[in-house]
Amino acid sequence: MLEPAQRAEAAAVLWAAQRDRSPVEPLTTTWPGIEASDAYGIQLINIRRQLAEGRTVRGHKVGLSSKVMQQMMGVDEPDYGHLLSDMVLTEQTPVEADRYCCPRIEVEIGYVLGRSLPGEGCTTEDVLAATEYIVPSLELIDSRIKDWRIGLADTIADNASSAGVILGSARVRPADLNPADIEAVLHRDGEEIARGNTSAVLGDPTEAVAWLARKVASFGVRLEAGHVILPGSCTKAVDVKPGESYRADFDGLGSVSVGFVHSTGHRPAEN
Repeated sequence: MLEPAQRAEAAAVLWAAQRDRSPVEPLTTTWPGIEASDAYGIQLINIRRQLAEGRTVRGHKVGLSSKVMQQMMGVDEPDYGHLLSDMVLTEQTPVEADRYCCPRIEVEIGYVLGRSLPGEGCTTEDVLAATEYIVPSLELIDSRIKDWRIGLADTIADNASSAGVILGSARVRPADLNPADIEAVLHRDGEEIARGNTSAVLGDPTEAVAWLARKVASFGVRLEAGHVILPGSCTKAVDVKPGESYRADFDGLGSVSVGFVHSTGHRPAEN
């Protein structure tokens, strides 16, 4: 366990890394005693800092939701991060790739809640009943840790390596498709580069959302009406660069696209 001062120091290091687009050494190297509970505390320090600047919580993302990733990290459950208002991007606006440290994209469906979820005891049935619609999405991930050399505590502290989400225009009710069996194909500049099935996410991505509702309840948080919930990727993560364009097609759900460009100028300094 870390002392409160060490958590604050680690949060400041990550904050500066994101602000300056300058990745840092793994927190697990700098603070060898760091635990998952410390990491969630560090994540929340920086989330509260951003909320104080006027951002709002638009939802959450689940990470490490495939058995392969859990085995790589040596864990038996996923992790989670926050989606803030400035992280929700649009298909119509190209993303400036060099505003990030080492951006990648992942293919996943998104759950948009029509009403708040229960916390403790939340089930997949609760999730489906509360979901207003499901959307095709691309999650933009990034690591403020050098070369993605992340352990569990590193990614949790770094907001589960989240950086943004692009939502497609399609809106489909859960009753009109099976979220646990949707084929998805990712194209880069028109060429297929990855494909997968939503069953790769804990066997059923709805279960990942139910897990998240139960998990955040232990921190006094609820998944609320209007929130976007990303349950995890059904394909490998793909590095992105300026000049590239991507499209993900989902059987029965439509598609979502994004293009990446160079930054048009320096980002204003953050406090």
